[in-house]
Amino acid sequence: MTGMPVDSLGNPVTLDDAAHLARVDDFVQGLLRYEPRAARLLEIAEQESGALVQAYAAALQMFAETPDAPQLALPHLARAQAAAPRATPREQRFVAAIAAWVAGDIDRAIALHVEQSVEFPRDLVSVKLGQYHLFNRGDAPAMLRLARTVLPAAGEVPQLHGMLAFGWEQCHYLREAEDAARRALAGEPGEPWAHHALAHVMLTEGRLLEGQRFMAEMAPHWAGLNSFMRTHNWWHAALFAVELEQFDDALRLYDEQVWGVLPAYSQDQINAVSLLARLELAGAQVGPRWQDLAPWLAPRVADQVLAFLDLQYLYGLARAGRPEAERLLANMARHADGDRTWREVALPAAQGLMAHARGEHAEAARALALALPRLREIGGSHAQRDLFQQIYIDALARSGQLAEAQHLVQQQARLLPASRRLERQGRSLARALGIA
Repeated sequence: MTGMPVDSLGNPVTLDDAAHLARVDDFVQGLLRYEPRAARLLEIAEQESGALVQAYAAALQMFAETPDAPQLALPHLARAQAAAPRATPREQRFVAAIAAWVAGDIDRAIALHVEQSVEFPRDLVSVKLGQYHLFNRGDAPAMLRLARTVLPAAGEVPQLHGMLAFGWEQCHYLREAEDAARRALAGEPGEPWAHHALAHVMLTEGRLLEGQRFMAEMAPHWAGLNSFMRTHNWWHAALFAVELEQFDDALRLYDEQVWGVLPAYSQDQINAVSLLARLELAGAQVGPRWQDLAPWLAPRVADQVLAFLDLQYLYGLARAGRPEAERLLANMARHADGDRTWREVALPAAQGLMAHARGEHAEAARALALALPRLREIGGSHAQRDLFQQIYIDALARSGQLAEAQHLVQQQARLLPASRRLERQGRSLARALGIA
């Protein structure tokens, strides 16, 4: 490998033209830092036949999280596989991991990323992709193990500590999560995944005003990020406003920062659905925003890429009163025939969300109760999945199951004493039960 180009993390790269290394590093650093420059790799995808370049290009297509993403990735994958015999072992394994992703064999993709972390621990793109798949599986311990495996070899990289922080937080180790995030920020104050992890920690611990201030201070760093990281960090900032019942501020953040940056993108769409739903559940009036959002959700009826995404598309369409919600639910039911998690978790959750949106609260509570104990299996973070718990509590209260609703709300209020939303809901339920 003497004389081979080496990427910004020290990994040799097989290239036809060494001048293309700059675009490889745009992808590597852009992916780790959530910067749009990752897509610059596509500028060389037609000229550069190197296996890794083509595998990276295929990954960019897959990140669209659409049903046609594998088809768009296949030409790049075919070129990567054709070039693999002259690639390094690291590159060959990475190509195999992308091939597994495109084929829908996520178990194999994860196994290959885990192998890569042991043999080539400076391949942080592989670690990031492995964490992405594990996150979508709800396997937080494996996310953390993967990042910890490469720590001895890549401990100076701030972005790795951001990955560690989120892994720790999703495993409920909040002190360790904060320590890792602070270490990331000591190396790079603008590290957005560390901002994100700290927002999770502060929300979970009820440090609402501190979290609100922290995110406001970090916000100037987000302007140049890709739409996911920019809008998602603003979504986290808006959650603090919702808990504090600062509804005007939360709606302003929705209008100016959370929705509309890249409205066709899956993650931007679910940020919007989730924030509108939380605002309504907290008592805010969202006006015509459901109707404005729905046209962007309507094309998703046949997606069935990730159940976590479909559930939120469904709720948004149902809250807007769109007929596509029925078609999406029917498509989810068909997809569930061949997938146990979809059948036993996603489908009852979808039925519960549809019932809630229609005002059928007893049915919503019944169906959501089936899904909630296993909701982790469909992915998403604790903070994201809390939406479904909030909808469940609302359904309980509205269907007259006040004791169970009060039990759940008061548990949460004890953990987040600064939450005006929970304090108000708890007080209302206590009055209704005659215990106030």
